[in-house]
Amino acid sequence: MSTKKTAKAKNIESVLKEDRKFAPDPAFSKQAHIKSLAQYRKLYNASIKDPKKFWAEQAEKELLWFKPWKKVLEWKAPDAKWFVGGQTNVSANCLDIHLDGDRANKAAIIWEGEPAAPGLPGEERTLTFRQLHREVCRFANVLKKHGIKRGDRVMIYLPMVPEAAISMLACTRIGAVHSVVFGGFSAQSVADRIQDCGAKMVITSDGGFRRGSVVPLKQNVDDALKIKVKGKSITKTIDKVIVLQRTKNDVKMKRGRDLWWHHEIDQVSDQCPPAKLDSEHPLFILYTSGSTGKPKGILHSTAGYLLGSKLTSKYVFDLKESDVYWCTADVGWITGHSYVVYGPLANGATTLMYEGAPNWPGPDRFWNIVDKYNVTIMYTAPTAIRAFMKWGDEWPKKYRLDSLRLLGTVGEPINPEAWMWYHKVIGKGRCPIVDTWWQTETGGMMITPIPGATPTKPGTATLPFFGITPEVVDDKGKAVPKNTGGKLVIRKPWPSMLRGIWGDKKRFIETYWSEVKGSYFTGDGCRQDSDGYFWIVGRIDDVLNVSGHRIGTAEVESALVSHKDVAEAAVVGRPDEIKGQGLVAFVTLKGSSKASKELQQTLRNHVGKEIGAVAKPDLVRFTEALPKTRSGKIMRRLLKQIAEGKEVKGDTTTLEDVSVLTKLSKESAA
Repeated sequence: MSTKKTAKAKNIESVLKEDRKFAPDPAFSKQAHIKSLAQYRKLYNASIKDPKKFWAEQAEKELLWFKPWKKVLEWKAPDAKWFVGGQTNVSANCLDIHLDGDRANKAAIIWEGEPAAPGLPGEERTLTFRQLHREVCRFANVLKKHGIKRGDRVMIYLPMVPEAAISMLACTRIGAVHSVVFGGFSAQSVADRIQDCGAKMVITSDGGFRRGSVVPLKQNVDDALKIKVKGKSITKTIDKVIVLQRTKNDVKMKRGRDLWWHHEIDQVSDQCPPAKLDSEHPLFILYTSGSTGKPKGILHSTAGYLLGSKLTSKYVFDLKESDVYWCTADVGWITGHSYVVYGPLANGATTLMYEGAPNWPGPDRFWNIVDKYNVTIMYTAPTAIRAFMKWGDEWPKKYRLDSLRLLGTVGEPINPEAWMWYHKVIGKGRCPIVDTWWQTETGGMMITPIPGATPTKPGTATLPFFGITPEVVDDKGKAVPKNTGGKLVIRKPWPSMLRGIWGDKKRFIETYWSEVKGSYFTGDGCRQDSDGYFWIVGRIDDVLNVSGHRIGTAEVESALVSHKDVAEAAVVGRPDEIKGQGLVAFVTLKGSSKASKELQQTLRNHVGKEIGAVAKPDLVRFTEALPKTRSGKIMRRLLKQIAEGKEVKGDTTTLEDVSVLTKLSKESAA
C-alpha cells in the first residue's frame, strides 16, 4: 500500500492507493458465463451504445411475460417507466417457470435455524421449488381470504425463516405491495412504517431466536398497534395480524384481529394463479434511514427490479445449477430482497437462509454451515469479515471450506486488509472476490467485478455492470480527472432504479435529483483510477474538512485496519478551532493485542505514513466493540456524539448490543 499526493482542491481527496492486482483464474474463466475482460467490454459497450435494445433483449430472454411491452423506456428525469404496457409476475418468474423441468424437485430454499441453546442442533428445512410454489399459493389464498387486494400494503415482520420469503412471494403473486421490517426494529419503528405506508395487514411470529434469547415480535406488534398520537392510533389501517408459531412463547391473541398462520393455511387451496401485473406495478416499499430521522420508504416496481436482480445474480455470482448459494443478509434489508429471495430464485438457484448470529453458539458458526451444506458461493458484509478476523484464524481453519468457489462482499467499502484476509483464509487464495457497490435505491448491483473477466484490486468495486453509467463529478456536476475524488452520480436510468419515496415526491427529488441536474446522486464520495476502477471513499456525510482538506473517513479507517494489531475501526469528526474538524478513531484490537498509549501513538503515525499527516487522528480510543445494528452497520452517528462529548440522542432501538454504547458513554464522562 502506498501514498499518492493529490492537488489541493475543493474535491474530496482520495489518498489511499492500492497496488495489488489479481487476475481471474483461467480455470474459473473457462467455465464462467462471461469468460474475459474483452467479452465484458463488448457487452458493456453494447449496453451503453443502445441501452433500449440491450435491455429489451435481456427482458425478452430472461423473464416470463403474459403480455409483451409496447415501449422499452419512458424517461423524463426523475421518472422512469420500463417495459411500458408489458405484464408479468415476480412469483411466476421465481417459481412457476421452474416447475416443468428438472428444477421442480431441486432445493429452492435450504434453511438452517439458530440453536435454542449451546450444544443443541439448529432446525433444518429444505423446500423444493414445487414445495415452495405450493406454500406460496396457499399463503396467497390466505391473504385474499382476508381482504388483501391488488395494491394493498402488507407489513412483514418475521425472523429469518422460510415463511419470510413465502410471505414476500405470496404478496407478489396477487399484486399486494409488501414492506418488510427488519426483526431487530422496535415497536415504534413498526408503527411508524405502518402509518407511513397505510398497511392493512401485519405478518409476524410469536418470536424469533437470537443468541439463545427470544425476540418478542408479536409483543412488539401489539405495542405498535397501541401507539397513539394526540389520542388517535397511528396504525388504525391494520385489519388483521397473521402470527407464525416459531418460538412457542406465550402471546396474546386479539379475537377478530389476530390469526395463527398454521390454522389459516389449512383452510385454503394450494392453487392460486399469478396475477397479470403491469410492468410498473408497485412491488415493495423498503424503508431506509434518512438524514432527517424520518425513514424513507423506497418504492420499487415489478419488471425492471426483477430483471436487475436476476441478471446481476446470474453474472456477478456466475450462478450454476449445482451451486449452493448463501447470502448472509436478513430479508429485512435490500440485500435480502434482491440476493436472498428474488435474484437467486428467478435464476432457479438454491438459496440458503440462516436465522441466527455469526457467533452463536460459537465464532465458527458460519464455517460450520459452509461445510455442512457444501456452500459454493458466499456473499457477506465487510463488517462480518472484520469480526471474523478479530475472533482469530483458528475458527475457519477448523473447517475444509473446499466447496467454496466464489466470495462476495456487500454493504460498505471493504478495506484492503479485510479483502486480503477473506481471500487467503476463507478463499484459500483460489476464490475470486466480487466486491459489489449498490444501494437500497438502486435495487441491484451497479459497480462490481465479473468474476471470470475482471482483474480485481483489494478495496475497489472495479467496473460498472451492464447499462450502468457512473461518473465522478465536482460540486458543479462536472466530471473530474482520473484519480481525483468527487461525488458519485449515475448519468442514465436503469431498470431496477427506485421509482420514488412512498408518498413524498418532493423529498425524492430533493434527495436524489437536485444535487446534479438530470443525474441520480448516490450520496457517496468516489474516485476513478487510471484503469477506470471506482473506489468508494465513503458517504459524503462522512467526508470531513480537516485543515482545508476534504477527507473520506473510510480511507482513514482502511489505513488503521491495515495495521497488524487492529481488527476494526470507525472514524468520526469533532469540531476543532484550528483545523475546522479533527478526527477521532474508535479502534477494536485483535485478540492478542493490548491497548496502550504507545499503541495509540503508533496507530496515529501509521495513518500518517499510509495517508499523510493531515489524516492523523487527533485521538485514538480503544473499545472492545463498536456500536452496530444487527445488520452489522456501525452507527457512526452515535460515535460522533460521543466524540463531541454530547449526550447520546436519537433512536438506539436497532443496536445489536446497547451495553457497548453505555460503556463508551461512561468512559467519555469519566
